[in-house]
Amino acid sequence: MPTPGSHTTHTTAPGVIFTDCGSLKAAAARAPARKRTKSATGRLPVLIKGKRVRTIDVHAHCLIPKALTLLPAAEAKSLYPPTKGSKEFDVALDERLAGMDAQGIDLEVLSINPWWYDKDRELVTKVIQLQNEGLAELCARQPDRLAAFASLALQFPDLAVRQLEDAVRKYGLKGAAIGGSVAGYEFADPKFHPVWAKAQELDVTLFIHPQSTPELSKRFKGNGWLSNVIGNPLDTTIALEHLIFEGTFDKFPRLKVCAAHGGGFLGSYAPRMDYGCFINPDGCNPDIKLKKKPTEYMRQIFFDSLVFTPEALRHLVAEVGASQVVIGTDHPIPWNQHPVDHVMATKSLSDKEKAAILGGNAAKLLGIKF
Repeated sequence: MPTPGSHTTHTTAPGVIFTDCGSLKAAAARAPARKRTKSATGRLPVLIKGKRVRTIDVHAHCLIPKALTLLPAAEAKSLYPPTKGSKEFDVALDERLAGMDAQGIDLEVLSINPWWYDKDRELVTKVIQLQNEGLAELCARQPDRLAAFASLALQFPDLAVRQLEDAVRKYGLKGAAIGGSVAGYEFADPKFHPVWAKAQELDVTLFIHPQSTPELSKRFKGNGWLSNVIGNPLDTTIALEHLIFEGTFDKFPRLKVCAAHGGGFLGSYAPRMDYGCFINPDGCNPDIKLKKKPTEYMRQIFFDSLVFTPEALRHLVAEVGASQVVIGTDHPIPWNQHPVDHVMATKSLSDKEKAAILGGNAAKLLGIKF
């Protein structure tokens, strides 16, 4: 667990308590006793050796209620996760900002978990339009605190290309949030190449957020919420390995991909990838000749920091490099209520690396200027 006072200051919002993100009293207690100076907004700045560090959370969720009105009421209701923090998926701006303050987050990048890959073209066109407009409106209300990843109808790649272009050029969104696969198709499938080409052309990020691993739903039944605890990281791992082994990253070498939940299980056992085709050549396609070792592609993928312990974060950085890690909280679901403490408690990181993970890497990745 993060140690109390493990970073120089912690952001709070006086007199406000944010559901599922801990009390402000507790947040203040975690900060060192020495004198701290509030910013003009009333937030306590994060400092490293007296220098202000801006913090960016690339993994935060919401829903756009207006888009959900296009669905039957029962289906719309089912899209709110059965978790703590689900009520905050409808963004009440003051409440959302207070929650960010309690976490020490300066800027949060909103995204919507894809639930629409099985919808018909007419409906999904309307849904995505309302969602991207809604995300842009939220960001416009507080541009110094909020940014967003667009939604895309990836089941119709030609439509998704146009949606991505509009999202970036018209609405100023920072890229797009995508699932782990699309209706049984892997992202490495050539049908999606036009979307990845457009993302590369626009120089924007694709944020992979899984939706469990549906094919294993029977095995996930039972105690422990395994559909999420195992299913989500596994889904991301499969998606990333296909992008690597099918040569997608070779075809689109400037494609920016950021993976939620620390990239799933990939960082924990990555070197096994380098041996598979040597051990079993018949299990690999001789027509696909990768330009690098499989593990080397991890150095061009970005991973969020949602791996829970300093040791897990240390290992992820050792595998992919500090330049590839950004803060991810899953806010408002309270997986990581103290993301700054999490980074600062990782003793293997230098001050420069901590500052990069807290916000510098994300700022460069997403073109954010404070």
